[in-house]
Amino acid sequence: MSLHILDNCINCDVCEPECPNGAIHMGQQIYVIEAGLCTQCVGHYDTPQCQEVCPVDCIELDPANPESAEALQEKFLLLTGQI
Repeated sequence: MSLHILDNCINCDVCEPECPNGAIHMGQQIYVIEAGLCTQCVGHYDTPQCQEVCPVDCIELDPANPESAEALQEKFLLLTGQI
């Protein structure tokens, strides 16, 4: 699954620069994660870096975008031009 940011985001700006895929950007009110770019940091890190740095724990799995570990790995390879 990709991740998404909940409404209790405080716009602290710490998650955006941590995303190796550039999937996080400012939305109309809070930061948002583009599902097509989110790999949960698969291929880059062992854990999602946005979740690691979020001070209010407002980043969760997005049930609207279910993806297997294999799908996240394939997305990583596509995004990095390895396939």
